[in-house]
Amino acid sequence: MVSRSYANLLDLGTGAESPRWGRRMPRVMTVAGLCSEQDVCPSPRSTASGGTAQEHMIIVGHMLPLHAERSEDGHGWEFKWDDDSLMLQLKDGVSADREVIYIGCLKVDVSVDEQDEVAAKLLENFNCVPAFLPAEVRSNFYHGFCKGQLWPLFHYMLPLNAGHGGRFDRAQWQAYVSANRMFADKVMEVISPDVDYVWIHDYHLLVLPTFLRKRFNKIKMGFFLHSPFPSSEIYRTLPVRDEILRSLLNADLIGFHTFDYARHFLSCCSRMLGLEYESKRGYIGLEYYGRMVGIKIMPVGIHMGQLEAGLNMPETKWRTAELKAQLEGKVVLLGVDDMDIFKGLSLKLLAMEALLKQHVEWQGKVVLVQIAHPARGRGKDVTEVQNEIYGLVKKINKEFGTKNYLPVMFIERNVPLWERIAFYTLAECCVVTAVRDGMNLYPYEYIVCRQGSSIVDTQSDGIEHPKKSMLVISEFIGCSPSLSGAIRVNPWNIDALAEAMNHALTMPESEKHIRHEKHFKYVSTHDVGYWAQSFVTDLERACKEHSQRRCYGIGFGLGFRVVALGPNFRKLLTEHIVSAYKRSSSRAILLDYDGTMIPQNSHSKTPSPQVLSLLNTLCADPKNVVFVVSGRGRETLSDCFSSCEKLGIAAEHGFFYRWCRDEEWTSCISVQDFDWKELVEPIMRLYTECTDGSYIEAKESALVWHFRDADPDFGSWQAKELLDHLESVLANEPVAVKSGQHIVEVKPQGATKGMVVEQLLSTMTARGAPPDFVLCIGDDRSDEDMFESIATTISGPDSQAKVFACTVGRKPSKAKYYLDDTMEVIMTLQGLAQASAQAAAQAVKEARASIAQARLPSIPSDPQIKMPVTPPPSLVVESQLANLHI
Repeated sequence: MVSRSYANLLDLGTGAESPRWGRRMPRVMTVAGLCSEQDVCPSPRSTASGGTAQEHMIIVGHMLPLHAERSEDGHGWEFKWDDDSLMLQLKDGVSADREVIYIGCLKVDVSVDEQDEVAAKLLENFNCVPAFLPAEVRSNFYHGFCKGQLWPLFHYMLPLNAGHGGRFDRAQWQAYVSANRMFADKVMEVISPDVDYVWIHDYHLLVLPTFLRKRFNKIKMGFFLHSPFPSSEIYRTLPVRDEILRSLLNADLIGFHTFDYARHFLSCCSRMLGLEYESKRGYIGLEYYGRMVGIKIMPVGIHMGQLEAGLNMPETKWRTAELKAQLEGKVVLLGVDDMDIFKGLSLKLLAMEALLKQHVEWQGKVVLVQIAHPARGRGKDVTEVQNEIYGLVKKINKEFGTKNYLPVMFIERNVPLWERIAFYTLAECCVVTAVRDGMNLYPYEYIVCRQGSSIVDTQSDGIEHPKKSMLVISEFIGCSPSLSGAIRVNPWNIDALAEAMNHALTMPESEKHIRHEKHFKYVSTHDVGYWAQSFVTDLERACKEHSQRRCYGIGFGLGFRVVALGPNFRKLLTEHIVSAYKRSSSRAILLDYDGTMIPQNSHSKTPSPQVLSLLNTLCADPKNVVFVVSGRGRETLSDCFSSCEKLGIAAEHGFFYRWCRDEEWTSCISVQDFDWKELVEPIMRLYTECTDGSYIEAKESALVWHFRDADPDFGSWQAKELLDHLESVLANEPVAVKSGQHIVEVKPQGATKGMVVEQLLSTMTARGAPPDFVLCIGDDRSDEDMFESIATTISGPDSQAKVFACTVGRKPSKAKYYLDDTMEVIMTLQGLAQASAQAAAQAVKEARASIAQARLPSIPSDPQIKMPVTPPPSLVVESQLANLHI
């Protein structure tokens, strides 16, 4: 079933009248969103102030970093900062001379008649711009698509049935798109696109980059995903997978906590969009329509200052002393988690039960303190998890508990930071058993609190002992790779988890100290400020060439993307090239075949009658030398262009060439033999047998291994292995082993399109007709050799030749011109052919006029006088004009 188009989703209504721009925003002037082709966008704040705008960092997240409550008189609202919010904490990593503006929703419902006043107050006092979503949109957006569909899928839960994961709901998806559009409107109210940076956070706003890029082509924008990104096998089940991927690629920098999450994203881009990433000097990037989208891999950190302040709070010290008295003589295991299905709470409790059964010496001594923050989602899954946990806690406490001892201390409420610190300082070990988690910063908090607390580690004599801490953490959480001293476990293996907990408790004190020191050194140096500063630095680097590029927006709806071109890269206009063509006297026209004169994905690989007619017309012009330069074999090209008598052909990337149909083929390089093929073919055959979808193309001068139809990841791995294998085997052979777009090719050294083009142009010069007009059109990497060769052979400070090196498609190239597709190539050739035909017709007209002026006798009508065999020039011109079909 063909999926419906989402071309109109950018204009989805919300069901209620909502303004495109904010109603009353102090210090803000709004502008229209769409940019012109020249990408000249007015700056709202610059326009308002009449001067240069201050540079801002606009941080966009689902929720603003604020607490809100009603005023004591019941009229109006009171706001204060939420110190636990990551959006607020990351400000430490932003330069002090860059003002931070926050955009997001409030955690409370504000009535419509109060929204203007609240928005003005928040902007003035907190630099916050609230997004007020209609109730229905907010419910379908957050509880529907975010928590019901994206969140389970990103945590590897497939919607196998209605009760397992979230089934795709188009109404919820439309609400998600509408909400993201409203967030984009709020960004437009405060942004100065020339100087400001936008940093978007988490899976709630995955399609926001498209809305912003559509309005400002050169906007400087980063995105960070705080949840896992699933493998391609999981992600590909999402019906709107392409829309989300393409939207993320509209950002300049995309951040992930771990390499696994980034690897899954890159695999999805490869398998679903055909994009390949590259790594250069430590930076990973994806080339997307001329833009290089950066990939940032760095786990977030904690706010050291907040924790250090919390350790010294009176409430913390009081609660710590109270808990120390309550748990006197007990060894504390601590768990801090949200109440949801992915935190593995039931697995932790089962492991606690196994620990008490298998190691009876811990009965009456060890206590698991499990803090469970209320779930942010809702539904059947949360209820089932709660019921299972309640049952396990009751069972363990009943089986192993006594009058003065309960092995599980279960706390189900929001525990503030100062109280969590009290639990951290008393815990001998922190246990995290999430089966899938984006990052999880609780182990970091535990390490810092164990380092900063002197309550537990100081004896009555005042001597402070070495700090120590122990971690038992799931290998499926984001912080696992950065905590190399932790005991990593598979939480599904209950017995192994129980043994890991026992090992953590019985480990020698010296080793606990060594592991703790290692962890604290990392956590204290890689805090949230360090993370934010690193991301902003990479974002600035990714955006530094924005002003030097020319950008064009293409596509509709969520398929919108921007094509970025170099400052001197422009479209080849027919009238411009025809004008130079008419003024020239010796022309070289060099054309690629596949992807240039016929579409790359065309089922028919033979040229159309229209193309053959155009080539014959161009070849008939005595000023022209026309060559088709292709990677195909000479027999194939001879058959395709058998009707073109004067057409030159360079086959197999220039290894063979001839100047016209009746000439013999010659080679641009001398090769004595091809004995190396006997070494290469068996190796390629081995990789073909092991790689489903691959095949070998045997040419006269080369062997090519194709893997376009193979699995993208496996094909790339096999290609790299084949390349290394062939390079080692052929080290002493006069051949070149090269990788291209889904190919690995072995061919004689020096056999390139660039070499044959250089030889053709040199031959024209040697024959006394140096070209003063060169047109070269190609579409792939091999054609870049032609562009480079022309630049070195023809172009120069003293050269008078007009050179038009042109690539097919707007993409980075050594060519200075581009045409969008093969249809535009044919239209350009039509313009040149028409100019040649008109020039020939003009020559005939002038010849006839000269004959008439000289009053030469007409051709006698006597039948005994024989007519010339060659038709008059006028008939030739009329025939050429008839073949143009213009």
